[in-house]
Amino acid sequence: MAEPITLSLDAMGGDEAPNVVIDGIAQARDHLPHVRFLLFGDEPRISPLMERYPALGSVAEVRHCETVVGNDEKPSVALRTGRESSMRRAIDAVATGEAEGVVSAGNTGALMAMAKFVLKTLPGIDRPAIATVMPTLRGETVVLDLGANVECNADNLVQFAVMGEVFARHMLLMEKPSVGILNVGEEDFKGHESVKRAAAVLQESALAIRFHGFVEGDDIARGTVDVVVTDGFTGNIALKTAEGISAFFTHCLREAMTSSVRAKLGAWLARDSLRQMKARMDPRRYNGAMLLGLNGICVKSHGGTDPLGFSSAVGVAAKLITDRLNEGIKQDYSCVSADMQDSRRAAIG
Repeated sequence: MAEPITLSLDAMGGDEAPNVVIDGIAQARDHLPHVRFLLFGDEPRISPLMERYPALGSVAEVRHCETVVGNDEKPSVALRTGRESSMRRAIDAVATGEAEGVVSAGNTGALMAMAKFVLKTLPGIDRPAIATVMPTLRGETVVLDLGANVECNADNLVQFAVMGEVFARHMLLMEKPSVGILNVGEEDFKGHESVKRAAAVLQESALAIRFHGFVEGDDIARGTVDVVVTDGFTGNIALKTAEGISAFFTHCLREAMTSSVRAKLGAWLARDSLRQMKARMDPRRYNGAMLLGLNGICVKSHGGTDPLGFSSAVGVAAKLITDRLNEGIKQDYSCVSADMQDSRRAAIG
């Protein structure tokens, strides 16, 4: 039987909060009976929603909060003025040990700023990175950073590679995932100095990372490697582009399948295959981006998700806590930090 876990939830974060949060944890209870919830938010709005799920009463506790971090609020403002907000208090619960992890569908920038300020980073990690799993032709691939760090140096990219590799082993159950750095070409001489120096460190490191080298944008969907490492500026554009293409493809397919009686008949005949394709590409299955590198488990849910998607994010947090993800990152990073120091000295010399 799984060990009991307590998760703190920003019940007011997201486009349809708190409804989606309550409905989401009600669904999560079906496959996570060992998880207990601390709900931070507007108690008069939350309690009536919980009454629809009597079973939640024994595993969920509501902590009233007067304020909420707005979706358009600047991270610096949220950090300065949001000490009593549902997001901040949910993060505080992890820092004080009341909870082992936090999940929020709220403002991404504010969540990153608050979590870094309150939880701090793991030893040797300079910046946290946002990591998620994306579907590919070969299965699934971890991609990071997806927007936390617009500019990154070589050390940051190496740290992301270590964290992403550990994340893939735990999240995707891969024994030895391959790692690639996103670049403008596969050749060693292409790209700016940061990606080239990061690649050199990973190639020469004594750490047992299966480093593939450079990969290009189309390699993400192909599943060329199991972990794709990039800066947050590039990663966020890649993610949003993929989401846009997926929405465009879905629109075109639906339009084609309903364009005539013959097309509708073909769609009916292919309905089982279409359902399988839809299930494989369903973004709700991949909801729950991990803020890697923090001294605590922090998961960001998509703000516009539905209850099924939020329950997926809760499942991600529970799994990473059970698998002791951060312990794996600390252990592996201690092995590569010496190589990074050697690389710095060689660059200075």
